[in-house]
Amino acid sequence: MQFAIIVYETEQDFKDRLDPSKPHINMSAYVAYSQALSAAGVARGGAGLQLPVTATVVKTKDGKRMVQDGPFSDSKEQLGGFFIIEAASLDEALAWAAKCPAAGAAGVEVRPLLPPPPM
Repeated sequence: MQFAIIVYETEQDFKDRLDPSKPHINMSAYVAYSQALSAAGVARGGAGLQLPVTATVVKTKDGKRMVQDGPFSDSKEQLGGFFIIEAASLDEALAWAAKCPAAGAAGVEVRPLLPPPPM
């Protein structure tokens, strides 16, 4: 079964990613986490995202396209990236999520992926 491990980060977390004095939450921690997922054979994909300010939302209303520049969230945490893993159970996916660097900060969400639609 595939699961998404969805990373949420605060504005400060985004800044801390590049701070070498904070190795538990900077990019080297994410590289190590990604390598652990790969070494265990559970990694299926994922990506980190650029800062929320770079986001753009497209909506349509009455057939007209509306474009809005980000960020959009009213919450303190914003989407920072995601990992797709293959796990035998939700418990296994939760164990991997607990090892994610963001689990000790803003948190991570674990969600099963929908199966692909029939062709």
